[in-house]
Amino acid sequence: MYEQTTITFGIRGPLARSDLPGLCDRVCALLESSHATLALCDVGGIGADAVAVDALARLQLAAYRHGCQVRLHRCTPSLRDLVAFMGLADVLVE
Repeated sequence: MYEQTTITFGIRGPLARSDLPGLCDRVCALLESSHATLALCDVGGIGADAVAVDALARLQLAAYRHGCQVRLHRCTPSLRDLVAFMGLADVLVE
């Protein structure tokens, strides 16, 4: 059993759909090596578009599979609104 750990990382844009597999691989490696239970993701550097929300949903799913939860940090109102519009407000939380 691992002690509760919080890690932080950031995502910068612009994001292209082709960036998502590599981004997920890097975050999964970080989660696996840290055994974190909470990951604070700085999203202040990404735009509010469908690719960004897709990336965040994938990261949340990957974190869940590693026993972790991603929380968004520095989320812009436009990104927050898009997440809510896409029905993911309960999954992608601040």
